Amino acid sequence: MTPRPMLDRRLRSHRLTAPAATVTDAARHMLAVQSQDLLAGRWALGVRTKGSPVIADVDAVFACGELVRAWTMRGTLHIVPARDLAWVLSVTGERQRRQAAGRHRELGIDGRMLAAASAALRPSLRDGGCTRAEAFALWEAAAIDPRGQRGYHLLFALTIAGELCQGPLESGPRGIAREQRFMLVEDWVRASEAPSDPLAELFVRYVDGHGPVGVADFAWWSGLTLGMAREAAEHARPRVAEIEDGLFVALSTPRRSPKAAEVFALPAFDEYYISYADRGTTCTPERQVVVGPGRNGMVRPMLVDHGRVIGTWSHAEATRHLPPDLFAGEPPSEAAASALARFADFIG
Repeated sequence: MTPRPMLDRRLRSHRLTAPAATVTDAARHMLAVQSQDLLAGRWALGVRTKGSPVIADVDAVFACGELVRAWTMRGTLHIVPARDLAWVLSVTGERQRRQAAGRHRELGIDGRMLAAASAALRPSLRDGGCTRAEAFALWEAAAIDPRGQRGYHLLFALTIAGELCQGPLESGPRGIAREQRFMLVEDWVRASEAPSDPLAELFVRYVDGHGPVGVADFAWWSGLTLGMAREAAEHARPRVAEIEDGLFVALSTPRRSPKAAEVFALPAFDEYYISYADRGTTCTPERQVVVGPGRNGMVRPMLVDHGRVIGTWSHAEATRHLPPDLFAGEPPSEAAASALARFADFIG
């Protein structure tokens, strides 16, 4: 597939040039939006939604329990519809557990410690949830030392075990909430989907929100082995279309909106860039060095014009209307300024 049709189709699959009607619809379509940066994850949904959504619209969907945040794949936090959390973890949880096993042994995290950590949190979780800091304090009171990354890994382990999720936003002192409360899944998640073939479902949903894609792309995104990815693609064949040898698209891709923008200010770690094994169609190798991930693992917010990455920007600088850092040969434009202004409006 040549680059231009590839980019056009991916822009529609990602709900960028074919935005969803609501934040909830955008989340359901994407299934999992990378969100170790909580503000970035919320904007990833905002930029994929029609009209002029603001951050409060996304926070409201968390508050009513329709969205949660959890370590769903690759040991990385993602925003997912609450009803999809259990079945996604049924596919990816064991793989994540095995990958973390060595570090957990170093930290002394075993079944006994996890049971004690869970028991120490449950009263608070049943009474409105708790922040990370509150969880660490409860563990200290129960003689479980959360220092040295042990607290972080306990939260991770309890989440991939299906006990915890991050739900409603915790109000911050500067207006924008930057932390969530951990909730007990059995109390907070009111309904759960149960697909007959969760592995195939994960592949189909990935294709729907990211296609055109290959099996290697799915393996990278899901964190599964290449063998499991091939099995997923085989099981999903009746529900996706193979347009070239090994290149899959959804049976029905959203139509491009006649009002679609051409330039987008995408957040750090955005799915449009991060969710592929090969990012060369979207971003040249020399530009990937600037965007990331670098040694620190960061992936910078990026400006995308007609599907190509043309520069980077900063969440903080956008609110002060500072110019983006465009790559050489990419001229400033009103479209780029408008894309940044949309983010500034989103966070108010």
